[in-house]
Amino acid sequence: MTTIGRIGNSLKNRLPEASRRRFLQKLGIAGAGLGVVAASGGTAARAQSSVTDADIVQFALNLEYLEAEFYTMASTGMSIADHGIEIDGSGAPGETTGGQKVTFIEGSSLAISAEQIGADERAHVALLRTTLMSLGITPIAKPAINLEALSTGFESQEAFINLARAFEDVGVSAYGGAAPLIENKDILGAAARILAAEAEHTANLRLHASLYKAETITVDGIDTAPPPSGENYFTTDANGLTPIRTPGEVLYIVYGSMANATSGGFFPNGFNGTINMAGTEAMAS
Repeated sequence: MTTIGRIGNSLKNRLPEASRRRFLQKLGIAGAGLGVVAASGGTAARAQSSVTDADIVQFALNLEYLEAEFYTMASTGMSIADHGIEIDGSGAPGETTGGQKVTFIEGSSLAISAEQIGADERAHVALLRTTLMSLGITPIAKPAINLEALSTGFESQEAFINLARAFEDVGVSAYGGAAPLIENKDILGAAARILAAEAEHTANLRLHASLYKAETITVDGIDTAPPPSGENYFTTDANGLTPIRTPGEVLYIVYGSMANATSGGFFPNGFNGTINMAGTEAMAS
């Protein structure tokens, strides 16, 4: 039996109530349909919820849609649908707007990296969709995505590095924050391998930032810019560990630094799925 098959057989039931409560305490999820809130006093943790491991996969799928669209547009000038990736499903479908093919130095390590990362991100979309379907769950549709949310990322190689680096570091922190909360070991194993792939991507891009002398933005108070904007090639702390972010902190960033928002930034109509509300600014600093 394949790994996807094992995931499907073992996750057809929802998390036990005690596990859901523990999940809520760690993530601060107020309840199905309410998304992630910035609650420090435990109010969200006491609420009833139907959040499952599958909801976490759906949350991740929103992010993978964004990354896949960004890299595919930057490296090929086309969308992921043009590459045969399925994007239909539950929730509100939306178009991807903005972006263009980046003018890379032909044959350069950066151009090749952009192509290979794009292929990885498209594969991640397909994997997460297949995982959900193996559970008998319809994957979320690709929501509306605005690749020009920051009005940068495509006008030069340096601009590409700037935005790509931010996407990858946020992605690593998102998987790092979610991984300990996943109950099913097969899904956890798959998430760990995706996290490792995202970590390889960000290491590549952080090094390219230095090589291309590309100035890079920081997206919140825990973000670490690589050289030349910062001093550290890696984001690791004194324990040699990368930072983690809750779903609320991730949504705060991708919604354009909007506290308690349910849409904005790269997702003008918001995320599809249960986990869809940004945290407060304090969470992201």
